[in-house]
Amino acid sequence: MTDHYLNLMKRVLTGTIHRDGAIPSHLSPGAEFDPDTREIGGDWPRMAHTMVGLRRLDNVHECLDRAVADGVPGDFVETGVWRGGVCIFARAYFAAHGITDRRVWVADSFQGIPPTADGAHPVDRVMRLDAANDVLGVPLAEVRANFAEYDLLDDQVRFLPGWFADTLPTAPVERIAVLRLDGDLYESTMDALTHLFPKLSPGGFVIVDDYHAIQSCRDAVHEYRDRHGITAEIHRIDHMGAYWRRPGATGGDPGRETTKKASATSVPS
Repeated sequence: MTDHYLNLMKRVLTGTIHRDGAIPSHLSPGAEFDPDTREIGGDWPRMAHTMVGLRRLDNVHECLDRAVADGVPGDFVETGVWRGGVCIFARAYFAAHGITDRRVWVADSFQGIPPTADGAHPVDRVMRLDAANDVLGVPLAEVRANFAEYDLLDDQVRFLPGWFADTLPTAPVERIAVLRLDGDLYESTMDALTHLFPKLSPGGFVIVDDYHAIQSCRDAVHEYRDRHGITAEIHRIDHMGAYWRRPGATGGDPGRETTKKASATSVPS
């Protein structure tokens, strides 16, 4: 029944069960529900609480399963949450498994994408995602209300409101089992890796939502990995997302973190 509940949660959170339509955007000009597009998170849902799609929610489910099964200590953290759907799923996962000693950290500006600075990564300057903040900026009160709709707003859910550069350096997160990055931009991705990756437990997972879709995000990932000699294999989730596992736990993926410079050839095409 646990998996049945969690799979139902994924269908509700993505709007699949209600065939929720899409907001016309650069991703999808049409407004009709398309199950194949929603499967891969290829549109902006009108009412659903996440835009990541079923395949990337399945990945979160699998990473949580493996982290818990292997006894990897720490919390779930997401940087960039939109309407909160992925974090709601993580809290549902802990509730379904009777896990009371792990928290869900919800980190977001709750205002949308930061204004694009003149010195920003060239791709970020071209995309100008802050121009879509009427859709991407979801107030904290709304995200809290979304948790409450599922009866999942409690003291295991902690919010970190503000720009990542301001909140993440002093975030009171001690250990992380699953770290999910969805900040889109170079700076947002680099801020999250710089301040949160050192708290990732051995055997923990890093998930990068826009790794395959946004070059600036991918550049930040590789610059950070090269700087710290991280060679753990990066695995594809779908046309957008990717993840890797920090070595150290039983059953962990091969790879090491040394002073040796990482090679981009370890990334599957």
